[in-house]
Amino acid sequence: MLDRQKIEAILSRRFPGATHPQIAAAANAIMGMDDEWEELPGHQIGDATREVDRGAELRFFRRRESST
Repeated sequence: MLDRQKIEAILSRRFPGATHPQIAAAANAIMGMDDEWEELPGHQIGDATREVDRGAELRFFRRRESST
């Protein structure tokens, strides 16, 4: 589960000139990503290739290793 306060803190540091409403809107979008994105199992890569051929947009995310 995402921590909204942590997301807002990161966004505030990354975009120091952003207003509070802008930070809140960006945090809302990030919090909603779980509803919009799903992990693609390895056995579906062929299906993904066919979807791209039909014009679908796919984005792959990988969690970075923690530096702590």
